[in-house]
Order: sequence, then structure tokens, then C-alpha cells
Amino acid sequence: MNQTSLICGSLAIDFIMTHEGRFSDTLLADQLHKVNVSFLVPTMRTEFGGCSGNIAYNLKLLGGEGRIVGVMGQDSGPYLARLQKLGISTANILVKGDAYTAQCFVTADSENNQINAFHPGAMSFAHENPVANAGPARVAIISPDGHLGMLKHAEDLAALEIPFMFDPGQQLPMFNGEQLTGFIDKATYVTCNDYEIELLVQRTGLSLEQIAGRVEALIVTRGEQGSEIHTGGKRIDIPAVKAEAVLDPTGCGDAYRAGLLYGITHDLGWETTGRLASLLGAIKIAHKGGQNHALTKEEIGDRFEAAFGYRY
Repeated sequence: MNQTSLICGSLAIDFIMTHEGRFSDTLLADQLHKVNVSFLVPTMRTEFGGCSGNIAYNLKLLGGEGRIVGVMGQDSGPYLARLQKLGISTANILVKGDAYTAQCFVTADSENNQINAFHPGAMSFAHENPVANAGPARVAIISPDGHLGMLKHAEDLAALEIPFMFDPGQQLPMFNGEQLTGFIDKATYVTCNDYEIELLVQRTGLSLEQIAGRVEALIVTRGEQGSEIHTGGKRIDIPAVKAEAVLDPTGCGDAYRAGLLYGITHDLGWETTGRLASLLGAIKIAHKGGQNHALTKEEIGDRFEAAFGYRY
């Protein structure tokens, strides 16, 4: 049986810098209309990220098979080499030679306030990368990407009759109610966090129960309060797994979604699938960056058994 997941979404490079002082010491409240400031950032680290990259990384840790459908730019060499070294297919990553890979520049101060700048770059050309070229799959996910690409991939996956999960994430505000309803009606699964589901309800005019009724499963994550899966007219509550440390929430949602994809492609059932997803989120949050946790499949299995009393 085909257990491949197509992972449509962004590929990005994050530059994370730390300013040892406080922004408020430099930014004058009555002069914000003419800001011209510079912050010394003695420390900087570079992280490979983007939703599709993070999801594929976590799926690989589980032993799952993921195929990224995304776009990178002229600076893609190191990231592509990393994916290939990890055994993650790059065959369906389009490289745009006249653009840069999507990049996020994050500057945090001593109080963890952040000033961010995001350059979408090659991500904006996601609609130029046909999902049909990626071949057959058991399931797909449309995670945050260029908004034209997300619309195109939904149309193509529906035409190909490949079940897909709609994961709008931070791109949700880019779509109007009609477009969001279209995504829901084409999708087999929808997944959102607690803020996103409220916005999805507001934009579409559909209640949570109505959205759940249009798909096989609606998954809502609620941070430390766990998550819930609405399927078949019932709600399955998934407990949060206690993290060893809480260091960085970046990529936790992507780790959770990798667990969902693995559970779907391996017929684990929704309760076990949700628990595995919850565990992956807890593992990720204990590490900085979206792709720096490196447990084996067996170690993840041990963690799951310790948390839930059985092996998946």
C-alpha cells in the first residue's frame, strides 16, 4: 500500500539574532513616526525551516515517507544538500534561479520582544510547481505557502483524487470566506490551532461543528491544553504530553502535523494518531529550531509507550 505523503508548503531559512539590551531603551514612543535605529546583535544562528521542510523532517524521524512540493531560490544549495543527506526527496522542489529562498530575519531583545522581517521570495511562485508531477500518494497536506500556490494545489489534488489536509496556518488571513469554504469542501481533513479555528469560523460563517461535518476529521490544537479531533460526529480529546523543557515553540505545529500524516498513512486510528502528534510537538518544543531534535524511530516509540502505556 502506498504510504507516501505529499507535503506542499514553504521552505525557508531563518536568521535568528539576539540584542542583549532592550528595544524600549532605543525606541522612543513619541518618535516612532521617524524611526532610524540600529541594534547590535552579537549572536546569530541560522536555522533551516519552512512548514514543508519541518513536516518532512519530523515525518522522516518517524520512518514515514514524505515528498516535498515546494519552491526554493538561487541560494538553495545548502538546504537541498541537507535534505538529501537526511534521505528526504528533493525531486519535486522547484528552484527559481532569479529569486531567493524565503527568509525570516528575527531579532529578539533581552525581554524576548521580537522585530521580524519576512521575505517570501521563491515561495511566491508555488503555483508554478504542479503537484501532479510528484506522483501518486496516500495523502497530501497543504500547509502555509504562497497563497496562489495553496489555491492551485487544492484544485489539483481534488482533481487527482488525492485526499489532503488543509493547514492554513499563518496564511489564513490571506483568503476570503468563499476561498476558505472552497478549501474545506475539497479537503478530507482540516487542522488549525485555537486562534486559527476562531478566524476560520468567522471568515466562513460556518460553526466548528459545521466545518467538522464537511470533512473526515477536524483537528484543533490548543497548546498546553492538548488538542481535539472531531470525526464521525464525536470529539476525541488528546492530552498534551509534558515536555522535558520549553525552549522554542517554532515548528511545534509542523511536528504535530507530521504525526497526523504518519498516523493516517499507517492506519493508526485517530486516538493513537493524535497522541503521536502530541508527543512530537512536546519533543520539538524542548529544542531550539524546527529541525534540531534527532530521536530515532525506536526512541520515539519508547517515549510514546512511557506517555501512554502502549506502543503504536
